[in-house]
Amino acid sequence: MKLVLVTAVEEFNKDVIKLFKKAGIENFSESEIDGYKNNTALLMSSNWFGAEKSSNESIMFFSFTEENLIDTLFTLIKEFNLSLETNNPIRAVVIPIEKSI
Repeated sequence: MKLVLVTAVEEFNKDVIKLFKKAGIENFSESEIDGYKNNTALLMSSNWFGAEKSSNESIMFFSFTEENLIDTLFTLIKEFNLSLETNNPIRAVVIPIEKSI
């Protein structure tokens, strides 16, 4: 069993859910998060208050699941990211679980 974490901008919420289901991962959790990009030059030029950092509404999904399902999910995410017209790809990481109850 492994833990998979997936982050994306809020507008991809339904897409990520579809990817999880298509990969056969039926049990997962979702949480709203604020995403930040630390690009000071861009922030200063686009924001009246240059020292203020702006955030993007983002989402994080996680699931404790089997490795073969995660492999399928990663393939689907790679395919999804190839078709993007934005610079906000879906990101995913896998964390091994040493113990669980």
